[in-house]
Amino acid sequence: MSCTNSPEAVKKLLENMQSDLRALSLECKKKFPPVKEAAESGIIKVKTIAARSTEILTALKENSSEVVQPFLMGCGTKEPKITQLCLAAIQRLMSHEVVSETAAGNIINMLWQLMENSLEELKLLQTVLVLLTTNTVVHDEALSKAIVLCFRLHFTKDNITNNTAAATVRQVVTVVFERMVAEDERHKDVVEQPVLVQGNSNRRSVSTLKPCAKDAYMLFQDLCQLVNADAPYWLVGMTEMTRTFGLELLESVLNDFPQVFLQHQEFSFLLKERVCPLVIKLFSPNIKFRQGSCTSSSPAPVEKPYFPICMRLLRVVSVLIKQFYSLLVTECEIFLSLLVKFLDADKPQWLRAVAVESIHRLCVQPQLLRSFCQSYDMKQHSTKVFRDIVNALGSFIQSLFLVPTTGIPSTTTNQAGNNNSGGPTSAPANSGMLGLGGGVTVLPAFEYRGTWIPILTITVQGSAKATYLEMLDKVEPPTIPEGYAMSVAFHCLLDLVRGITTMIEGELGQVETESQTTTETASSPAQSSEQQDFQSVSDQTDKETVSRAVWEEMVNACWCGLLAALSLLLDASTDEAATENILKAELTMAALCGRLGLVTSRDAFITAICKGSLPPHYALTVLNTTTAATFSSKSYSIQGQNVQMISPSSESHQQVVAVGQPLAVQPQGTVMLTSKNIQCMRTLLNLAHCHGAVLGTSWQLVLATLQHLVWILGLKPGSGGALKPGRAVEGPSTVLTTAVMTDLPVISNILSRLFESSQYLDDVSLHHLINALCSLSLEAMDMAYGNNKEPSLFAVAKLLETGLVNMHRIEILWRPLTGHLLEKVCQHPNSRMREWGAEALTSLIKAGLTFNHDPPLSQNQRLQLLLLNPLKELSNIIHPDIRLKQLECVLQILQSQGDSLGPGWPLVLGVMGAIRNDQGESLIRTAFQCLQLVVTDFLPTMPCTCLQIVVDVAGSFGLHNQELNISLTSIGLLWNISDYFFQRGETIEKELNREEAAQQKQAEEKGVVLNRPFHPAPPFDCLWLCLYAKLGELCVDPRPAVRKSAGQTLFSTIGAHGTLLQHSTWHTVIWKVLFHLLDRVREASTTADKEKIESGGGNILIHHSRDTAEKQWAETWVLTLAGVARIFNTRRYLLQPLGDFPKAWDVLLDHIQSAALSKNNEVSLAALKSFQEILQIVSPMRDSDKPETPPAVNVPVPVLIGPMSTPGLSRPFIRTDSIGERLARYPGSEPSIITDEIEDLNLWWAAWNTWYRIGSESTKPPLTCDKLTFIPSQPFLTALIQIFPALYQHIKTGFSMDDLQKLGIILHSAVSVPISSDASPFILPSYTEAVLTSLQEAVLTALDVLQKAICIGPENMQIMYPAIFDQLLAFVEFSCKPPQYGQLETKHIANAKYNQAEWVALNYVPFAERSLEVVVDLYQKTACHKAVVNEKVLQNVIKTLRIPLSLKYACPSETTWKLAVSSLLKVLSIGLPVARQHASSGKFDSMWPELASTFEDFLFTKSIPPDNLSIQEFQRNESIDVEVVQLISTEILPYANFIPKDFVGQIMTMLNKGSIHSQSSSFTEAEIDIRMREEFSKMCFETLLQFSFSNKVTTPQEGYISRMALSVLLKRSQDVLHRYIEDERLSGKCPLPRQQVTEIIFVLKAVSTLIDSLKKTQPENVDGNTWAQVIALYPTLVECITCSSPEICSALKEALVPFKDFMHPPASKVQNGES
Repeated sequence: MSCTNSPEAVKKLLENMQSDLRALSLECKKKFPPVKEAAESGIIKVKTIAARSTEILTALKENSSEVVQPFLMGCGTKEPKITQLCLAAIQRLMSHEVVSETAAGNIINMLWQLMENSLEELKLLQTVLVLLTTNTVVHDEALSKAIVLCFRLHFTKDNITNNTAAATVRQVVTVVFERMVAEDERHKDVVEQPVLVQGNSNRRSVSTLKPCAKDAYMLFQDLCQLVNADAPYWLVGMTEMTRTFGLELLESVLNDFPQVFLQHQEFSFLLKERVCPLVIKLFSPNIKFRQGSCTSSSPAPVEKPYFPICMRLLRVVSVLIKQFYSLLVTECEIFLSLLVKFLDADKPQWLRAVAVESIHRLCVQPQLLRSFCQSYDMKQHSTKVFRDIVNALGSFIQSLFLVPTTGIPSTTTNQAGNNNSGGPTSAPANSGMLGLGGGVTVLPAFEYRGTWIPILTITVQGSAKATYLEMLDKVEPPTIPEGYAMSVAFHCLLDLVRGITTMIEGELGQVETESQTTTETASSPAQSSEQQDFQSVSDQTDKETVSRAVWEEMVNACWCGLLAALSLLLDASTDEAATENILKAELTMAALCGRLGLVTSRDAFITAICKGSLPPHYALTVLNTTTAATFSSKSYSIQGQNVQMISPSSESHQQVVAVGQPLAVQPQGTVMLTSKNIQCMRTLLNLAHCHGAVLGTSWQLVLATLQHLVWILGLKPGSGGALKPGRAVEGPSTVLTTAVMTDLPVISNILSRLFESSQYLDDVSLHHLINALCSLSLEAMDMAYGNNKEPSLFAVAKLLETGLVNMHRIEILWRPLTGHLLEKVCQHPNSRMREWGAEALTSLIKAGLTFNHDPPLSQNQRLQLLLLNPLKELSNIIHPDIRLKQLECVLQILQSQGDSLGPGWPLVLGVMGAIRNDQGESLIRTAFQCLQLVVTDFLPTMPCTCLQIVVDVAGSFGLHNQELNISLTSIGLLWNISDYFFQRGETIEKELNREEAAQQKQAEEKGVVLNRPFHPAPPFDCLWLCLYAKLGELCVDPRPAVRKSAGQTLFSTIGAHGTLLQHSTWHTVIWKVLFHLLDRVREASTTADKEKIESGGGNILIHHSRDTAEKQWAETWVLTLAGVARIFNTRRYLLQPLGDFPKAWDVLLDHIQSAALSKNNEVSLAALKSFQEILQIVSPMRDSDKPETPPAVNVPVPVLIGPMSTPGLSRPFIRTDSIGERLARYPGSEPSIITDEIEDLNLWWAAWNTWYRIGSESTKPPLTCDKLTFIPSQPFLTALIQIFPALYQHIKTGFSMDDLQKLGIILHSAVSVPISSDASPFILPSYTEAVLTSLQEAVLTALDVLQKAICIGPENMQIMYPAIFDQLLAFVEFSCKPPQYGQLETKHIANAKYNQAEWVALNYVPFAERSLEVVVDLYQKTACHKAVVNEKVLQNVIKTLRIPLSLKYACPSETTWKLAVSSLLKVLSIGLPVARQHASSGKFDSMWPELASTFEDFLFTKSIPPDNLSIQEFQRNESIDVEVVQLISTEILPYANFIPKDFVGQIMTMLNKGSIHSQSSSFTEAEIDIRMREEFSKMCFETLLQFSFSNKVTTPQEGYISRMALSVLLKRSQDVLHRYIEDERLSGKCPLPRQQVTEIIFVLKAVSTLIDSLKKTQPENVDGNTWAQVIALYPTLVECITCSSPEICSALKEALVPFKDFMHPPASKVQNGES
């Protein structure tokens, strides 16, 4: 309509008016002429106005009465068609605002008539509405008439009209008040003088009001009158009125136009004087009514409450309280009390429902609630309204659970869920289930002791949208669905809590920020003590004090009721969302109480959440004692209102999500956790997380509960104290559903975050938290005593977490934290408990050390030692698991912080060193790892004074006998340490000297003696000596491997680094370290057990050479002795200048002797090696036998700058280069060089004596013989003998015949020693090989050395030659007669069994043969020596050779007799001339018979050649025999005149025998088998013949010999031939045996040779008898012609031919013939 005054609109209006008037005149033409006329004049009037005036609308308005008149008349016709047309036209005029006041009055009057005639009622209403809303021309009486008209139409019979009228009335009432508001707006700048209004009820006091206000006032006043059923003052003409409608109108005015009542006293007065009393009066039936009270008993019937009125009254009350509370404080108190009463259980259900809706409307207005609290609760003698409201809600909720739902009056038909009537027990089964399409949906509901109440979604949070307060069309009380009231009440509580807390928190926040700006010193308002006295904030504004009082009062007023109601709901809730809301409410309340310092209420709320988290009836003392005292009486009275604390119902209808064990000393069965418990738990976590600062002492509650939950859920602490889902140790009692499994990580995460947030707590709160955790931990520990159940580790884990996040202020909590862990937890008998205590403690220490403190730890040694101290304290705990943790911690500290430990080193090393041997392998192993790390990485970073601790600790690990590898590696570490000392020697020395000086000074000041080991030595040397001493201890460890390794390391260290020591310190090294060690080893070795060790632990096989303790100690002895000897050898230049070197030398020799004579091959042999070494026979650095570095230790070779020589060891020796340099070190030592010579000689003779003692003792044959007899080994004897040559070089000047005798005995005994059969395969060559054993070689070498020395020695030494020959010849005899060794029975090697303890005689043949060669050799050189001639050496040689020669084939080896022959030939070729030379002296007389016997025995041996001798061999052997005969013929027979006659005779006999040897007279089969020595016989024969028939025969005796020999020979030939003829004849066609044929041939050849020889000889030399014998052979020869063998035939021919020379004719006959 904004454009109603635009020209077009005006034009259109005019047109419409004219057409309306035309239509009107048309309609009324027939029936109502007056009207027609009026209409026509109206048209003219309109045209006139349109034509004349410029302001057409104004003109129209001025003339509106006339313009309207025709239409009013039209209405008066009561003709529907006309009336409708007119009303439309009037409305059009109104809408263009061209109606004046008068015209309006006329229109209203006309409408009134129509109304009275009940015409066009809807059009009427429309017209009134248009009239009143388009302009403000209607006032006062007209207005009231118009309003009454609408009211009257409201009460017609027609429903549509009624409703339209009702709407119109509402709109009209609104319009009236809107006009007033607009009027106020127009006049707001005009300041009025307030007129004092007398406080009377005279309605005329409105004279001061402006027109619109006046109308409004009158209207409102009359509404009150009407509702009160009184006559109206202003609305004249009202016929009827309903209270419900009146109340609705009142409510809408109050609700829509509160400012009117607040700004105008007149209206305020109406409120107070009219509205409130009216409301109170109307409420009365509701107040008096008791549901279920029997009416008959009461005298006057009680009016029943009427739903429509009651509900509207409550709406009015809501508006009054909401809008006008400040005006109506007292009245509101009454209203509120009424509201509270309406909640009573005996009120009708619908009444309670609407009352609760009304209360809900209040609950969403926290400022309003605050006002209640200020106005009532905080005033004396006033109703505690706020408290009552809250308590009433609580009681209401309880009553809903307690009153059976069937008690609702008959209006309740049996609704869903009302099957509880079947009895409370049957209800839970199906109450909350609605079957929807087969699936089951659980309705959200509360369920408590069989009462099942569904939760309906009724409102958005924070807005109170009512259902029944809006049911304005209902007359009958509606059926309240089950659960509706409960749902609203529930939302009331939630909104109440939300509102209060939001408001107070907001204000608190403002106050705090203000107070922080005003003063920094004021203590925080969130002090957690109950003495939150206001003086602490006295310097802050009063405003805050007031506010705080209000806040506290609000909380104090409501907390009990809230808690009771919320706890009950929490218990009953079966819906997750509802539970969530309840918990949120409890949480916000707890936090608020905490912030306000209201301890009791705070603890109460927290207790409630805690209880909700745990299964019902869970025995948790902390919840039942501390704050529960407030609830100890089951119900407590609040201002006479009895609030019942309902104990939790046991039968829960929650889904069970976890079953676990309760945390109790004796757990009875299992407990179940429902999803609700988990929800509560999360709330609890949330509370602690977000509001930890205000929890104070309630930490105890919270943590105790969390501990129990964590326990039931089976969460176990992981690293850093965070709890992770873990299997419970107690078997399968913990059952978790998948639902909760997915929740667990979240829960554990929140748990961790909760403790992380402790870093934001102030110190006081933090201490609260830690105290709570400690006492919780103590409880858990008490529980864990005396049983081996899994303990609750919650407190310990969380102490750890708290400590970790508060590292930045660790000092304030370190002592309580670590004190508790150390003294209580780590010493607990339960292992899991302990383990965690240690885990926590070590984690804290590690974190503390790695944390970036300010100032850093390096500048804050006090803090560092504070942090490390608990680590040391752990060493006092005996439990190995704790110690393991301690050590692991040390290891990690070293890895992360090793470089910066500084003063903490002794502490850390002390922890490693505190590990005792009995503490188990893993402990030792871990401790050792730490030590390894220290040695490899941290020696340079630690103070030098700690180095000795490191040595001690490393040594102690070596002595631990739990784990061999550790002991061995620790020895390696000692080596590395020594290497470090060596490399960093100078720096260490400087620092130690500085430190020593400081300590010395302190000691002097205190007047005490400085006490340290090896004191006089300088500190750096002491460090070395400590190291050596430690290694020395390890060298006598019971375990062989350790001893070995330690020994090698000790000697390597002394060898490699000993040069760093001061000269004087060497004395200590020799006597205190080395000899001390040797003594201990010798003692241990000699007393060691000989029992066999089955196996070396586990399944390690022990080699047989180490299978007794004795054998194992032997190895140690060997190593030690060798080590000491090497040091004596390599460091002699250092040791000799020491005063008592000869004494030390003797001690060392004594050790060598006792070792060499020990009954252990290994030791004895090694002793000799050491002997060799100190005699410097063996270069001390022979790579083969030096223990280099200890095994498996990687030693970096130090790099040394400067002139260096490295004698063999791969480790440099400083200053060991040359004698010059050596001496340069010790300036005083030059003169000693001269005395050295004499001293040296003494040393060597001492050595010889030792050697002799060792030799004679060790080779002495045993007296008794059994299996266990100890016999020295070959290598030992070899080594022993090998020492002699070198030793001899030093003592040869004084070596006497006596000494030679001693030597000889030893050599002879040594060679005689047999070998044990099990060693023989290693020492002996296979029997057929002719090889010397090394021992035999050594013996020969020794003799060789002597012989050479004699050779070049002075004259007096040459008398030793014969002794040497004797010795050698004794050896030669061994070839045939192996030496006996005492009574020991030896076997030939071929018969020995390797695996039995038998003794095998050596194969002495090669040795004997070599000795023989030496003899020959020596004899060739010395044949003419006087001593050799005098001592009958040649005779002895022959005598010795006779043995093998006579045995010949019977010799053990055939080489022997062959060598013997050749040797004999050689010796004789040299010796015979000498013998002839000395023939006259008679020195050789006894030799000749010996020689003759030797020839005899050899050439005609009794031994039989072996069967397998080949022809070639035989011929070779024969040629040897021939050589002997040749020797006789060249060397002996020609010189017969210088030779004894007997001897020559013997020779001739022999030759004779040889020449006929083959024709043995006894022809046995065996004889025939002998190969004929044809050549030999021939040679003998020829020699014999040669000498028989030589012209030189000097004696008749010789001739006689020859003649005799010849006759024997011929006789034999005769016999052989005869036998042959005989055999030939007998054999027939068979050829004769080869031997016989050969024999025959030989005889034939001999005959021919004889005849030749006889011919060559002078006839006078041949005996006639001989000729006769020769010729006598002839017939026999002839008889042989028949033989079949061609060879014999040819031989026969040769034999027969010479006979032609005997064929002379008989002398006489021939002569006769001629004559």
